[in-house]
Amino acid sequence: MRAVGIILAGGNNQKMRELSNKRAIAAMPVAGSFRSIDFALSNMTNSGIQKVAVLTQYNSRSLNEHLSSSKWWDFGRKQGGLFVFTPTITVGNNFWYRGTADALAQNLDFLRRCHEPYAVIASGDGIYKLDYSKVLEYHIEKKADITVVCTEVPEGDDISRFGVVKMNDDGRIEDFEEKPVEASGNAISAGIYVIRRRQLIELIEKAASENQFDFVKDILVRYKNMKRIYAYKMDSYWANISTVDAYYKTNMDFLKPEVRDYFFRQYPDVYSKIEDMPPAKYNPGADVRNSLVSAGCIINGKVENSILFKKVFVGENCVIKNSIILNDVYIGDNTYIENCIVESHDTIRANSRYVGEGGVKIVVETNERYVM
Repeated sequence: MRAVGIILAGGNNQKMRELSNKRAIAAMPVAGSFRSIDFALSNMTNSGIQKVAVLTQYNSRSLNEHLSSSKWWDFGRKQGGLFVFTPTITVGNNFWYRGTADALAQNLDFLRRCHEPYAVIASGDGIYKLDYSKVLEYHIEKKADITVVCTEVPEGDDISRFGVVKMNDDGRIEDFEEKPVEASGNAISAGIYVIRRRQLIELIEKAASENQFDFVKDILVRYKNMKRIYAYKMDSYWANISTVDAYYKTNMDFLKPEVRDYFFRQYPDVYSKIEDMPPAKYNPGADVRNSLVSAGCIINGKVENSILFKKVFVGENCVIKNSIILNDVYIGDNTYIENCIVESHDTIRANSRYVGEGGVKIVVETNERYVM
């Protein structure tokens, strides 16, 4: 594919609450064995993109560790490869990334050295499968300056956290509202863009010269009437995990057979970093129903409608319902957990009770296993 890939994975927001205290949103665990960024990376390699840059910033250690070897996504190659860029203090700049456009501006040297004529920009917090080459074909066919991948959100979903688009019958975007309080439609931007590389450089340089730092507000919204901006409609599964409720709902979607079949059994595959672990172990008395249980887990109690990530220990007489248990959690005997997300590396003491009554409850306990 004649494009360089760029994944924006440096942002953070308070809507993830305690879950983003020690990791970037793009590093959030998803569906038992994956990280959020795995989906964008897999789409890149499955689309034939051979060179990808990941721009990280906030709480990037966990994400950088996950990306330490590029072979899992087939980017361990002589031509192209996976590049991870963090903010760098230089003679001419001493700022962190002040926005998505500024993140690109601080890495323009990378774009200038590339030879691919196009750029595919994606966020690191989207859960979906997409062939970017089809988006590029559409982009060329429409003679577009920028193509925005769009999708429709179901009625009742919170649309105020997305960019809402209006398009004409030809697919050209006529209006773009970034996170409106009240939206007049349900077509939103999926945070995926295709643009000619040289034009991207020109637009980013102009924005930087005017101290404008946001790609959506300062480029897409600003140039909506001056540039040919088209919408590519995406009708397959798409989710964004930038809030606690959205993260919980997206993971719970993987308990649906049709969603699991789409991501895990239909081509193309989703790839992730592999860890050598024994299979899950179900001891006598274990009762597991409609749940995802990852490698390295040991189950002694009851698990229902839940997702258990790697290396979770569930003690005797425990009950876990409608919950997400992140990596490496020890749950003591006689514990009851319902409608919760339990943070990774936690120790839940025996006889504990956690119930999310007014919504999803995030459980963060002092990890006595690692206290020196």
